[in-house]
Amino acid sequence: MDLIKSMMVAASGLKAQSGRMRVIAENIANADSTARVPGGDPYQRKIVTFEDKLNREIGAHTVTLGRPVRDNAEFGLKYMPGHPGADENGYVKTPNVNGMIEAMDMREAQRSYEANLNLIQASRRMISQTIDILRK
Repeated sequence: MDLIKSMMVAASGLKAQSGRMRVIAENIANADSTARVPGGDPYQRKIVTFEDKLNREIGAHTVTLGRPVRDNAEFGLKYMPGHPGADENGYVKTPNVNGMIEAMDMREAQRSYEANLNLIQASRRMISQTIDILRK
């Protein structure tokens, strides 16, 4: 039944977007972390990847969360001479996390999650209505 397939594909999207939101939350939580030792690197932003996977059981393509990759953008520098992670000039490397970008990514993930949830709900309603018609 195609409605069941659509629900399973949407469920895979829900799971993938949920994982994406977890990674974004991790980025936001570590936005202010710094290195603990002089010259050390701070938290490095993670970027989510998705993979297309053929689900042979249902005969449809689904989405899965791939391994997050590290963002190679430059770290920031902040003058903090008393910090344990400061270099000889008093600068500490700061994470390459931009709060605005993370907020936009989070909103996009939420909207994708909601779209998949709406698809599941619509499919459930159609299945229920079909059953009601067949009972009559």
